[in-house]
Amino acid sequence: MSGLVTGDAVVLGLHPARLPSRALAVVIDLVVVWTAYLLVSIGLAVATAALDEAAVMAVSIAAFLLVLVGGPIVVETLSHGRSLGKMACGLRVVRDDGGPVRFRHALVRGAMSFVEILLSFGVIACIASLVSGRGRRIGDVFAGTLVVRERVPVPRGATAVPLPPPWLAGRFGDLDLSAVPDGLWLGIRQYLTRMGQLDTGVSWSMAHRLVDDLVARTGTSAPQGVPPAAYLAAVLHERQARDARRAFAAAGTAHVRQGAGVGPGTVHGAFPEASGHGPGGGTAFAAGHGGPVSPQQQPRPGRGSGTDTGAGAGPGGDTGGGDTAGPVRTTGFAPPA
Repeated sequence: MSGLVTGDAVVLGLHPARLPSRALAVVIDLVVVWTAYLLVSIGLAVATAALDEAAVMAVSIAAFLLVLVGGPIVVETLSHGRSLGKMACGLRVVRDDGGPVRFRHALVRGAMSFVEILLSFGVIACIASLVSGRGRRIGDVFAGTLVVRERVPVPRGATAVPLPPPWLAGRFGDLDLSAVPDGLWLGIRQYLTRMGQLDTGVSWSMAHRLVDDLVARTGTSAPQGVPPAAYLAAVLHERQARDARRAFAAAGTAHVRQGAGVGPGTVHGAFPEASGHGPGGGTAFAAGHGGPVSPQQQPRPGRGSGTDTGAGAGPGGDTGGGDTAGPVRTTGFAPPA
């Protein structure tokens, strides 16, 4: 992998193309270009049959330069560094800083390829590519370009977001994440999935920058002593947990509204996850009574208040018989045996 550094001090993970893949791409391009040149030559030979020898020679030289030299320049400029051979081999021509090539880069590369590839049958280009540490030929050196691989195998597990440390789980439940844009979440996720591939100094600076952006959006400073990457992982995990809770709550509400398990004696919306109550708190059903639960039957709020269903109870609550017709008063503790 190439250690190119941009003006923002960001290390680019470019993979320079080596001689075998570049040679195959050049062969494909030469086959296409020479086929086009032969077709153009046949057409010009028919069209210039009435001209003298000097005119025919001038037209042939112009066709040679336009097709064999100008054609690759135009294709490389319009496709931003991807000719037919490079697309087939998964290669692309980029600038030294990783940006797309312009017309001037393609012009220098095309002019030098006339000497490196056409006149010397590729010998000069092969020698220069073997000598260069990044597989560059002379045209790349003069143009300030580099041929890189686009199709790079991704390591297994590289796209998995690391889990936060256990001592940070649930610590940011009160953090306001409504003002954090999706672009910042995407940047945090991409950083967490690739931080092991970055340089240590660059990874540390990127983590601090993302933490500063997150703090500016949430209005709450990061805890002292927490590593930036661990803080980002914990906040991202909290956001994913909230999205999961909202999704499950919406799915449960839609299930109830469709009539699944809804009878004349069921109190609608009695989902502990959706209402914010913990297990055994504030959920009342009147299964088998045929009507709503009276206020006297509601469990008292607090720790250990049970769930009155007529056939069972929640943790720490009273247990009523399934045939009980009168109101059941919840005392909050179990009667003595």
